[in-house]
Amino acid sequence: MTTTEQFWEGFYLDRDQVWSGEPNPLLVREVAGLTPGTALDLGCAEGGDVVWLARQGWRVLGVDVSATALGRAAARAAGAGVADLVAFERHDLGETFPAGEFDLVSAQYLHSPVAVEGERGGILRHAADAVAPGGVLVIGGHAGWPSWVTEHPHGDIVLPTTAEVLRSLDLGEGWQVETDEVVRREMADPDGNPGHRDDNVLRIRRLP
Repeated sequence: MTTTEQFWEGFYLDRDQVWSGEPNPLLVREVAGLTPGTALDLGCAEGGDVVWLARQGWRVLGVDVSATALGRAAARAAGAGVADLVAFERHDLGETFPAGEFDLVSAQYLHSPVAVEGERGGILRHAADAVAPGGVLVIGGHAGWPSWVTEHPHGDIVLPTTAEVLRSLDLGEGWQVETDEVVRREMADPDGNPGHRDDNVLRIRRLP
């Protein structure tokens, strides 16, 4: 059985660079107007979001299970001149979670074909626990497969709605949902034909 670490190490070692290096647009949209403080980026991959946050003045801890991805993220941060604002830790979030409280906790596209049932929900509950009073939790995820995909390549991956995420968080009083939205992204299919994919985004604030 492939472990989470083995899967994601293989994923990153397969190519010299997997992601564009640009920040996730939903994160940018939800965070651009916030006052910078401390931030935790869960599943930071090659560091696109970490570097963008640091450039906005945030002090960021990036976390990923892949040592290869973390090495690339650290190199990207150094190249961008923000190494003094960032730190990185390796965690299999189903097993361990970084310590501390943060003004922003970001969980973008935490979908994994090797996650055990219920693991994502548990990670997001830990993420909520890590939000400092007055801080926000931003969760972005796929709401479905691309419009041209008829046979899902990872049929066992659950893509929950925002309502399902909120129920699994079970936050109770002391929180305010500021964003609860499905966003359509226009994108071309592999042959260049028009298509789209829907993503969902939540921004939830822990009240002071």
